[in-house]
Amino acid sequence: MRTIVPCFVLAGLCGLSIQTQQSQAQQNQAAPQTARQALMEMFFSKTQGTFVKHLPLATRAALEKTGALANMQQYSLMMTQMQTQGQNLQTFETGSIMLSTEDPKTNTKTEITVENDSLRGDQDDIELSFQVYKNGQSQRTPFMPQMTFSMKQEAQVWKLNEISITLHLPLADPDFLKAVTEKITAPANAAATTTFASQANTTAFTPRSEAPSQPAGSDAVVIASMRAILNAEGIYATQYPVTGFTCTLSDLDGFGSGERNEHQAMLINSGLASGKRYGFVFTLSGCGSAPANTFHLTAAPNANTFGRKVFCADQSSVIRSSDDGNPATCMASGTAVQ
Repeated sequence: MRTIVPCFVLAGLCGLSIQTQQSQAQQNQAAPQTARQALMEMFFSKTQGTFVKHLPLATRAALEKTGALANMQQYSLMMTQMQTQGQNLQTFETGSIMLSTEDPKTNTKTEITVENDSLRGDQDDIELSFQVYKNGQSQRTPFMPQMTFSMKQEAQVWKLNEISITLHLPLADPDFLKAVTEKITAPANAAATTTFASQANTTAFTPRSEAPSQPAGSDAVVIASMRAILNAEGIYATQYPVTGFTCTLSDLDGFGSGERNEHQAMLINSGLASGKRYGFVFTLSGCGSAPANTFHLTAAPNANTFGRKVFCADQSSVIRSSDDGNPATCMASGTAVQ
């Protein structure tokens, strides 16, 4: 019997060792992706294709037929560019905060908070709210939007099935009342009414792409348009490496018939592609021979907005400005836009 007992003990130890290895192997297996993780991957991942991955198959098929699917494939590229432009972005797979992003240039912070997460079988409704902080102080707003993202499993992958937006209007809130009353003006006199009617008629018969029909935009609006063109140039050069960057704005046009190509990339809207927007003239130049690896982009005030600063940028995507309104000065010694 003395020789048999150690064998049983050994057998027991061997069995325990096998169970331990199996348990460890199970722990090492990746846990299934949650609906929240899928939603975060869809909107905040820098990996190309993750946005489209979480669209329903029916939606993907419809977008593919129209040619819009290729634009969405580049969504992750935009996220990468945003994070490389100084945005400190953090995501959290658990806890009340899903996302926190800070802009050190403006000293602002934005948080996306999970208000409710209702998992029901193969469907999960995630309700989100938004909060903005400036210099560490919460910025109150009378408008309190909440968004609910309904995720549904399709072929064992969480897909974004529906988006619901709820806007709360607290009618007794002091901030809301102040915002509303500041918009209320005294009834206009007859002359002002006549002028307004005349302007309305002029707008109705003036092509939208012409600068006179559009009021001069703020610096922020012009800069946003510059960023849209710069992002489009980056995507264009990736999609058409033989051409490289383009110096023809219409090549980036976002509308048209037929398939997208190097002369109709469908990356920006037609109004901006016309080169005249918000009282400014947008111009591309300096591309050189194909494949072009450089370009210059300028936004100069037109005759109706004379006296405004000019904006410029190149393939580095750094936007600069010059107070003298001269594009050449901007390209040579412009001040970087904060």
